[in-house]
Amino acid sequence: MMKKLPIGISTFRKIREDDYVYIDKTDLALDLIKNGQYYLLSRPRRFGKSLFLDTLKEIFQGNKELFKGLYIYDKYEFESYPVISISFGSGGVKDKESLQKRIKEILEENSLLLNVELPDAETTQGVFRKFIMKIVNHRHKPVVILIDEYDKPILDNIEDKEAAREIRDELKNFYSVIKDSDAFIRFVFITGVSKFSKVSLFSGLNNLNDITVNPRYATICGYTQRDVETSFAEHLKGVDFDKIKKWYNDYRWLGEPVYNPFDILLFISNQCRFGNYWFSTATPTFLLKLIEKNRYHLPNLERAVKDYRMLDSFDVDFIDIETLMWQTGYLTITEAKDTPRGILFYLGIPNLEVELSLFGSIADFMTRTSNSAIISNNMYMALINQDLETFKQELISLFASIPYANFTGEKLYEYEGYYVSVFYAYMKALGVELIAEDITNKERIDLTLKFDNAIYIIEFKEEGKNALEQIKQKKYYEKYMNENKPIYLIGMEFDKKERNISRVEMEKYPFT
Repeated sequence: MMKKLPIGISTFRKIREDDYVYIDKTDLALDLIKNGQYYLLSRPRRFGKSLFLDTLKEIFQGNKELFKGLYIYDKYEFESYPVISISFGSGGVKDKESLQKRIKEILEENSLLLNVELPDAETTQGVFRKFIMKIVNHRHKPVVILIDEYDKPILDNIEDKEAAREIRDELKNFYSVIKDSDAFIRFVFITGVSKFSKVSLFSGLNNLNDITVNPRYATICGYTQRDVETSFAEHLKGVDFDKIKKWYNDYRWLGEPVYNPFDILLFISNQCRFGNYWFSTATPTFLLKLIEKNRYHLPNLERAVKDYRMLDSFDVDFIDIETLMWQTGYLTITEAKDTPRGILFYLGIPNLEVELSLFGSIADFMTRTSNSAIISNNMYMALINQDLETFKQELISLFASIPYANFTGEKLYEYEGYYVSVFYAYMKALGVELIAEDITNKERIDLTLKFDNAIYIIEFKEEGKNALEQIKQKKYYEKYMNENKPIYLIGMEFDKKERNISRVEMEKYPFT
């Protein structure tokens, strides 16, 4: 009989006792316990962070029988320690006062579970500090502190900078208690989505070992290829594993790539139909607003490069789009190179689910049109059929359908990058093989679209600058002459006043 799928279950005991599929991560848990004391892990949502924390809780509470058959079972003494579990995953926090109230509720829950009365103090951090000491005096054992979604109160208010700063500073004071209580602590593990700079949030907890991009712990959350092919072998009989990999794999943290567990579980539950299961759980509204506000040139995603400061650059007052996309799972580390000045991280879209869903959302957000899906599909079919006249008409229709109000705030119509980004997003959302800033021996092509039966070289220019002539003059087509496919040169010019593509010139190579 096939094991049950643990969809939405992050309680280790329930998974083990009710015979759900469990991917053994206890080898990594044991490694952490033996080799350190204070850890921080950042991973995108729904990657299994909460389950890993709950696994640690059961280990430190000494519940050995739950681990029978797992790696750690006969390799650890399972000594029991008092565990303080803190999660900001639930409960709305809008300001400093509501955060203080939520922290008090969490500590009261822990006091009931530990059978230790919560002490009084004037400040939240004062209560926390006294509570730790009281537990140690009562149990005669140092405490284990497990914190899940440490950053959620800030992220939930990230669009209100004043509130976010206030909440950040209160959390900073709260977390500083951990460093001050070192003599009473056995182990600390903190998880979240983002990686806030130590200066802004963890200056009082500067002994944290950040294992986010440590190759040793790359698979601490998520499923490996082997996990999918073995633990879910019965569930995935007859399914194309290469296609599953293309759709859902390739999230990387400098080690072996992994799948998002939520995708695999929902894929199986939905009779192995491919869909955007992880992406659909939350719309990245703040990210979309940031892309629009900053006039981010979407093709830049194909050549995003960061250094180690990428990991420490996130804060309320400084939000880098590419860093945010990496932390939230929309970009991943495709390559890391050692340089004389440190490691450089090359970022890219991890898989097909993210590519189709993310760019579809960006395209819809940037245009806010009701019929964009129909128009973009018509453009796609026109390109497949090499019907350039229909493609031209559909392209003009797309920009003509964008509401006027969408242009007024940031004056998006005034810059070339907007038109390139919109077209880029729609083509990416359709799964077209697209090369942005395509390098030739002369200059860079704005966009190259590659189909099985044709290649399209596209250049965007402001009206009057003759985009097609630049393609021909620079001989961009020479790069693809050996592919034995028709090559179409497309020059697009936009009109600021009309807020549309004003001129589309097309020519087929070889020229007649």
